[in-house]
Amino acid sequence: MNTNSRLEQANDNAAAFWLIQARVHGWRSHVRPGLTAVRCARTPDDSQRFVVTRPYAEPADVEQQLADLLDEWKTVRFTLEDPYGGLDLTRFGAIRIPVMPVMAREPGPVEGVADGLPAVSRAHGGGTLTVDEVLDDDAFALVERTVVDGFPLPARQPWVRGDALPAQLLREPGCRAWTGRVDGAPAGACLTFDDGTATGVYWVATLPDQRGQGVAKAVLQTALAHVHPERPATLVATSAGEPLYRKLGFTALAPTCWWSRTSVGG
Repeated sequence: MNTNSRLEQANDNAAAFWLIQARVHGWRSHVRPGLTAVRCARTPDDSQRFVVTRPYAEPADVEQQLADLLDEWKTVRFTLEDPYGGLDLTRFGAIRIPVMPVMAREPGPVEGVADGLPAVSRAHGGGTLTVDEVLDDDAFALVERTVVDGFPLPARQPWVRGDALPAQLLREPGCRAWTGRVDGAPAGACLTFDDGTATGVYWVATLPDQRGQGVAKAVLQTALAHVHPERPATLVATSAGEPLYRKLGFTALAPTCWWSRTSVGG
């Protein structure tokens, strides 16, 4: 089996993105062949994250690695991403989240964005929509709030600056942020992470009162056009976002199975 396919590139990018978050938060992490783990620790019961990055011959081996880490870290909550779909984590009290596709976009120009332009600006329902790269901590805080309120992230509400996405992320190599504004007010955002092989797209969010107006499309077009367009782009799509991603040239690589445990009792 090809273990450096677009799927594995997407897996590696997701794992690396979690590792840089661990670094800026000061969290513990553990990298084993085929499995990356991050011990999120904003609160005692914060959800730990596990990303399966390579095919496995024996699901029981991966499940045992997970069991060892859950015990070592005294884990209450966790989320595990399994793009190969062979694990059964019900014995850990986890439930299977509806399957989402891992998607990739091949290198190439982005329709609707002229070469060299740093931003998109156009009429938008009576206002002006602009998209720019975020370059300072205050602007990044607004990106964080857009993600918390627009995704949304109930566990991070009410929003506390730096709790979900510390400003130090902007200083990590390869990590960039993009914001869409309508008449200067935040409307949407996303993060991108380039690991030298592929560019991962994360936290694509639009505020509720701006949905259906093309904000996410404009933000993504700008990001894709200006973050190493000569490399493939990867993401995991929600059901709401998948139609947009397909319009922008993404195709499904594989369905990824996410498992979630919200308490020790399941």
